Amino acid sequence: MESGLPMSPYESDPADRLLTASADGEDQAVEAALRPKLLDEFIGQERVREQLSLVLQAARKRGAAPDHVLLSGPPGLGKTTLSMIIAAELNAPIRITSGPAIQHAGDLAAILSSLTEGEVLFLDEIHRMSRPAEEMLYMAMEDFRVDVIVGKGPGATAIPLELPPFTLVGATTRAGLLPPPLRDRFGFTGHMEFYAPAELERVVHRSAGLLDVEIDPAGAAEIAGRSRGTPRIANRLLRRVRDFAQVRHDGLVSREIAARALEVYEVDARGLDRLDRAVLEALLKLFGGGPVGLSTLAVAVGEEAETVEEVAEPFLVREGLLARTPRGRIATAAAWQHLGLTPPQAPAAARAARGVRQNGLWADGQA
Repeated sequence: MESGLPMSPYESDPADRLLTASADGEDQAVEAALRPKLLDEFIGQERVREQLSLVLQAARKRGAAPDHVLLSGPPGLGKTTLSMIIAAELNAPIRITSGPAIQHAGDLAAILSSLTEGEVLFLDEIHRMSRPAEEMLYMAMEDFRVDVIVGKGPGATAIPLELPPFTLVGATTRAGLLPPPLRDRFGFTGHMEFYAPAELERVVHRSAGLLDVEIDPAGAAEIAGRSRGTPRIANRLLRRVRDFAQVRHDGLVSREIAARALEVYEVDARGLDRLDRAVLEALLKLFGGGPVGLSTLAVAVGEEAETVEEVAEPFLVREGLLARTPRGRIATAAAWQHLGLTPPQAPAAARAARGVRQNGLWADGQA
């Protein structure tokens, strides 16, 4: 269900886009098996792990439910996994739902009223919850109470419903869309960052051990370097490389085997997939590096403008291959180099008209 809110660039998960439109049941089961179960097993996010560990240890010593937790950041970095770890560390059950699934206050009331004492409620994409449900959540988080409205019009009656102490774990890819009254009710907020290649190598080695895949350090480094800083993508690339190694070779994943496998799946050395390269090639070959409008660029690659803006552009911008300017999208020098193309030699006046960034300012004087 849709909430009517614009979708974040991060909400279009590149892990799904890289290899398959949606993970089948077997892939989902494997992903669940690869999830760490305790904080000590969780790789990366050192600051968030340390802070969260203190929150959980203090709650256990007090014998009370910990403060509500908000986890923000791009998809695939471990927000759902951390919510399950919180429940495991507290030895408590966990209830999992999502913001788009809660469209009415009654939906939330039904969930809250069935919680047991100390239970963890994980609410994914909490920023996409409906406004009436959001307002009901304020009282539930602060006072462990909700008012259920019975009837309509002048005869409507509010029946107070007491709730057992519980811990809400909210996850969002767009923390800025959370209203301040909701954000302020979380006792702990952790922001998840993209992983460094060395951390992803550890993720790949751990997952390879669980999947019984023989992999050497160079092979793990090759997969990690193409994983966009995201463990979920690293795990999915590992599974596809495993398939390639088992079918066409002896099963050992080396650097050469990993590179050849990912070439088959159209994932290049920087982690760009088919759509990413199509956007760059259109920008460079058809429009001379830009600037070009979003809608024109989308037509050139045969995609919707929203797909280009929300799915391809965030990674290209983060990699320094594409820039958004007041006049449109432009390719950077790194984009020309990555595709092995030579940029056209434009006069200085033309470069200024295109709004190329020079000396920290836009050439037309805009910051």
